This record gives sequence, C-alpha cells and structure tokens, in this order.
Amino acid sequence: MGRRRKGREVSGWVLIDKPAGITSTSVVNKVRWAFDAKKAGHAGTLDPDATGLLPVALGEATKTIAYLGDALKGYDFTLRWGAQTTTDDAAGSVIETSDARPTDAEIEAALPAFTGDIRQVPPQFSAVKVDGERAYDIARGGETMELQARDLYVDELTLLSRSDPDHADLRFVCGSGGYVRSIARDLGRALGCLGHVAALRRTWVGPFDLDEAVSLDEIERLARTEEIDALLGPVSLALSDLPELKASPEGAARLRNGNPGHVLPGPVEYGDLAWASFDGQPLAIGRFRAGELHPERVFNL
Repeated sequence: MGRRRKGREVSGWVLIDKPAGITSTSVVNKVRWAFDAKKAGHAGTLDPDATGLLPVALGEATKTIAYLGDALKGYDFTLRWGAQTTTDDAAGSVIETSDARPTDAEIEAALPAFTGDIRQVPPQFSAVKVDGERAYDIARGGETMELQARDLYVDELTLLSRSDPDHADLRFVCGSGGYVRSIARDLGRALGCLGHVAALRRTWVGPFDLDEAVSLDEIERLARTEEIDALLGPVSLALSDLPELKASPEGAARLRNGNPGHVLPGPVEYGDLAWASFDGQPLAIGRFRAGELHPERVFNL
C-alpha cells in the first residue's frame, strides 16, 4: 500500500512571478511546501532562465490545468542577433556567428511569415520525446536530432524596440506548444544574421496576468502562516473562458457524484464545453446535452 501524501486540503490558484535561475518544477515544489498543500501543478513550463508568470494550481485547481492547454500565452523577449547557440538562448554555447545585422524594416518585413498557422521545429534542448527519450537528454549527450515540425498558432509577433543593432525587443503571443527560442532561431536564419533569445519574460497565460502575480520571495516570507491563504485565488479563475451554468439543487447533488446533472439555461449549445456551479462553488466541467451537464471533471470543494 502506497504512503498517504501529507498536507492540507487547500485548493486554488497562486500566480507567481518566476525569477531567473530556477526551474518551474522547483517553483511548484516551493509553493506547495509554503501552503502545506497535498497536491500542486502548473500551467505551462518556463525555462530556468526565463522570468514571468507561472500559474500554480493547488488541490482541486489541478483539475482545470488541462482546460488551459489551448489558451494563448503572451511573451516579451529580447533577441540577440549574430549568433546561434546550442540551446537557442543565452545559456547555450555559440555554434555559429554572423556579422550581418538586420534593419528595422527588414525585421518588420520578415515577421508576417511567423504569424498565423505555422509549422515550428522545437529546439534541440526541449522536452519533446524522441523514441521515448526527452530531446534535452539526447542533446546533452552531444547528439543532434532531426526533430519533426509541429503545428503552431501564432496570434502576434511584433517588433517593440531596438536598443542597439545587436538586439531587438519583440512581443510574441501563441497557442499551445510554442517555443520562443525556435522563433528567435528561425527569424535569425530568415534574416541571414542568426539569433538567439537573450532574455524572456512571460506576461500572461489565458485568463491569468503577470500584474496579479506575487514574487517567490513573498511566498517564502509567508510560508506556513495563516496569512499566505490570502494569496490564493479561486479554482474558477482558470474557467473564465468557459461558459458557466448554474446547477439546480437536484442537479448539484447528481454532479457531485459524477453523474449528469440538470443545469439552468445559459449561453451554450448542445455539446459545448462548460462548467457548472452551485452556491458560488464550481461543481464540474463537462459537455452540455439536453439540459444537463455531463461531467468530465468533478470538483470536491
């Protein structure tokens, strides 16, 4: 029999402004420990050197992570021209250089090719699997792989500013599975000058915004105190892009047991994904059919 996981039955979202030099998994572990939570996860990995918004789910909020998979994510990043690296960011070793530098007009002209529905090859150092192994594990062994291009939707790629000829500041908004490092690599190649990410900051994820995030220092300062729960947002934060349906008392009872339950009329059509609530608390996420919600996930709140 497995060991029972210790901790509190605490549920909700904590928005963290991740500092550089720490993995997303380490941030989640620190938050889980600080809240003494039984269960934790996160929505969208950030590279160790990247900073910005890391939404951390505790308890029942982890059931909503899957529904953020297709949410758009926003990034501001600095691209360094003139060098390609093994990791496509500043953490890697330089493998090729160029003396060419693009003009603002050349950059602007190249950006439309990287927006809309595109195909993107992940970086060599990435978490994609190759024959059951993570690409970064293979790359650390010095092997170069032929990674397959994947579909990606890019909503925005905008030039923000140029501090000097060697750098460009850009804004990138994409759907699930996008790599800013790949954009920097491919844009540098397209402009004939090479490039890599020098700095990266995520500013928003779906309904979550960096302006609402707290620092890891603040989490550590309030760790294991009563005050820390004030930093916890509701489970329903992640559901703001889905329609909400009010359950009847009878429907609520059935939904709590994982059965289809009656919901009041709302802005949904047959087969739509929605979530049901009762007395202000989320009950379940599922598909609407003939006046009932058929649950895929049931909350224990």
